[in-house]
Formats: sequence, structure tokens, C-alpha cells
Amino acid sequence: MNIHEYQAKQILKQFKVPVSEGVLVEQGPDLAGRARSAIETLKTKFNPDVLVVKAQIHAGGRGKAGGVKVCKTVEDAVKAAETIMGKVLVTPQTGPAGKKVHKLWIEAGSSIKKEYYLGVVLDRALSQVVMMASTEGGMEIEEVAETHPEKIIKVAIDPLTGFQAYHGRKLAMALGLPKEKLREAVAFFEGVYECFVKKDCALVEINPMVLTGDDRLLALDAKFNFDDNALFRQKDVVEMRDVLEENPQDVEASQYDLAYIALDGNIGCLVNGAGLAMATMDIIQLHGGSPANFLDVGGGASKEKVTNAFKLILKDPKVKAILVNIFGGIMKCDVIAEGVIAAAKEVSLSVPLVVRLQGTNVELGKKILAESGLKIIPADDLSDAAKKVVASVS
Repeated sequence: MNIHEYQAKQILKQFKVPVSEGVLVEQGPDLAGRARSAIETLKTKFNPDVLVVKAQIHAGGRGKAGGVKVCKTVEDAVKAAETIMGKVLVTPQTGPAGKKVHKLWIEAGSSIKKEYYLGVVLDRALSQVVMMASTEGGMEIEEVAETHPEKIIKVAIDPLTGFQAYHGRKLAMALGLPKEKLREAVAFFEGVYECFVKKDCALVEINPMVLTGDDRLLALDAKFNFDDNALFRQKDVVEMRDVLEENPQDVEASQYDLAYIALDGNIGCLVNGAGLAMATMDIIQLHGGSPANFLDVGGGASKEKVTNAFKLILKDPKVKAILVNIFGGIMKCDVIAEGVIAAAKEVSLSVPLVVRLQGTNVELGKKILAESGLKIIPADDLSDAAKKVVASVS
């Protein structure tokens, strides 16, 4: 799960990480009036020399796409807000469809002496948390890794012992921060680490972290990604979810407790088990096809859940055929068969349907499908299923 920059800054403040201050303006009537009121409040409270109007979307590269404007006057900031709000921003992270701007963060600008990059991720190979820093703040870390890998400093932190002061000193000195800023820097890095661990993050990225003209360390931007499997203990984070930023089918899938990811192909996949789903997509590719989605209905799905999954796949206009690949363990093949039939009848299925069943009650499942009266293409094994579904769309 992702959140917006302004929400990430709210969380960072809980861990005493200094952030740039701003006000939120959402889409709605009288945008100019509301933006002007918010900006006047910001000017009164912080008296900044410049104002920064920033689009709030779940993607990086906003500045290059015209989603960030630096303004010297209130009127300029109001005009920028009117220009950016509702605009569709296309960045390398949004894909060609882009993302529409529904929220703006208008920020008190800072005098910047130096920009840095700071990121925290879990290194599964090391089984440790890795904090990365670079003097190339403002650039995408992938670009830095490709062109100047020597400028990325990494510190591995054992979660059993946690963040230690020497971790922070190593990062600060490698970044060339002034000696008198070491204590402040260590506290900054420790706050970011504690935030990463305690909020069950998969990624924390502060780009840029800046040293201001008055020698303060500040998180000028922040990007968070959370471990979905840990959200049950992060109720405040769940409340920050912005469904307008998500694919409508992904939102619907979450309501049915389905693991669904839309892809660019034309063959819909309904599978139980993440590993089997990945193998199914791979073998479709191997035989010259292109999967339209990853969809895992889980190990113990009901007939209703399978029906909802089926309907979800068919909402994608690109889908020209469907492959159902089920290994019945906890989930019985006859239950899957009943769900497939119910869904096919409910949506008046008009695309080819290939079904491969294996496992518990497989013969009963096949019998139910054969007697359904529907035009279902049976498959003996996964390779056979992939060949048949690819052939059906050729």
C-alpha cells in the first residue's frame, strides 16, 4: 500500500523527523478561494520566501511532468494550484495512462544548501534492514545506481540490535555533513529507521533530504510503501488509503479479499496460490500468449469468492479468453467448478474458457463442468491448458 507525500510527512513527524510544513488542498468547488485561504494561513504562520505547489499522486517524477511549481507570490501559487489540480500527470512510474491530480500539498519553501538521498529497505538476502544514502539528492536512485554506483552509501542494520549511533555517524560522514551536524544527523537517521520498522514499511524514501540555508536537516519529500500483510496492525495507515489513486479493479479485488494485479495482456487468469499463479503466467508467455492479470483466489475460497473473481476478470475489456488453473488441496475442485459455472451464467460468458483442474474431488469437478452445458475447453495439464488458451485468442 502506498500513501501520499503529505501523509508520509505526518508519520515522520511522529518519529521526530523534521519535515517541511504545508497545507492540503483537495479538489472541489471554489478551488481558487480555498487555495488562497490555505496559502494565506501558511504565509502567516511561516512567512516563507517562496511557496511550492505539489501534486499528490502515488508516483515519482512529478516535477518533470509539471506537477510541482515554485511560486514567489500568493497569486502565482493560486494560479499554479488551478493549473495542476485535475491535470493528468504522466511519469515513468505512472505508465502511459498517467494519474489525475485530486489533491495538492502547498508547502513553505526552504533555502537549500545541499540535497541528499535517503532510503530504507529490507534486504532479504542479508535478512537485515539496509539504509542507503547518496549525495545525489533529487535524482532517482535507479539512475544514480546506474551512472554513479560509488555515490551510494549502504549501512546494514540487524533488526535484533536495531539502529546504533555508529550507523548514523557512518552515513553522515560519508555524505560529508559538517561535524557539528553529526548529532542531529544521527537523530534524523534513527527516526527514519524507527519509522520504517514500527510502521511495517516495505520502503521509506526521502528524496531529497536537505541541509537548509540555516543549517537544518529537513525531509523535503517522502515516499512510503507498506507491507500489505502487516496492515492489520496499522489501523492509522489503512485510514490513509486513497482509492482514487488505485486501479478500480484492484480496489474491488481487495473488497473480495482477492490478490489481483492488472497486466497488459489479453488472457485472464484465475488461479489458487501465488506460486501457481506465477507459473501459469510464465507458461502462457512461453506458448506465445500474454496474461491480462495475476489473480490468486487463495487456498480456501468459497463459490461466491470464485464468482466474484470471475466477474472481476471479465471487467477488463482487453480479456479475450480465460484460463482457470486450480490445484485442489484445501479448495475442492467441485467447489471451483460450481463457482465457474455460476459466474459464466451470471455474466453471459462470451469469451473462450479453458479449465484445468487437479487435486481433491477432481473427477467430480470435471463431471460438473462437462454437464453444465457451457462451452468449456477442458485441459489435461498446465502445458495443455496454456496451449489451448493461447490458440483460442490467435
